[in-house]
Amino acid sequence: MVIIPQKQQISHPALADTPIATQIISDTPGRLRLRIAPSHRQSEIMQQIVNFLETQPYIIQVKTNLHQGSILINYAENVTLAVVFASMQNLGINFTNYIPRNTKAAIYVRKSVIAVNNKFARATDSTVDLRVLFPLGLSILAVRQLIIKGMQLDMIPWYVLAWYAFDSFLKLNNVNSQNPYSQLNINNK
Repeated sequence: MVIIPQKQQISHPALADTPIATQIISDTPGRLRLRIAPSHRQSEIMQQIVNFLETQPYIIQVKTNLHQGSILINYAENVTLAVVFASMQNLGINFTNYIPRNTKAAIYVRKSVIAVNNKFARATDSTVDLRVLFPLGLSILAVRQLIIKGMQLDMIPWYVLAWYAFDSFLKLNNVNSQNPYSQLNINNK
């Protein structure tokens, strides 16, 4: 049985005074990858987190990448993720308020794609938009590759394009999830 650690005293003022905004990148049994917000990606803060984690009896290994702000935690598989989270929260790590910022290039590309999508929708009276045209275009390329190249595993095999067509159609047309591409929806007026 693993006991959740009590609140630890932290020597670094930044760790004691402000919550460390963190994003969970992946979690599988025995393995957790986190990304620390850029405001806390200082070597002494990351080292303090590593030092704390390495003192926990259920932690097997901790690896960091300061440039990416990544912390990889390997822990005993008989320990629940809730125990690991409780330890991290005792350290001052906050899993709720880290929202990665988009770069200017990403914002520009998103706005451009939305503008082109709106033009297609207006031109076709909302019959066709990029959520249909993009997967359709990939499907046509997949069929073309299949006809020209056959079943060869060449530069871009037909089945890869077919998968991208299928996958992009599902992602672009999934209205029930919080999809970053859902902004492509058209508001008709």
